[in-house]
Amino acid sequence: MRATVGDEILVHGRTVGSGERRGEIVEVRGEDGKPPYLVKFTDGHQGLVFPGSDSQVTSPQH
Repeated sequence: MRATVGDEILVHGRTVGSGERRGEIVEVRGEDGKPPYLVKFTDGHQGLVFPGSDSQVTSPQH
């Protein structure tokens, strides 16, 4: 997985009843766009994310 600052990340819920989490990548800490990513989620929480197979990254539409 590769990303750039400003991309959106969507983390799907892993268990029944847990919702999806959406956020903006504000910092890429890996080499060549690889994880980990510092993400600011829509709920205001900010955290370091090591995305797994339950995540997807999309670039903003221009």
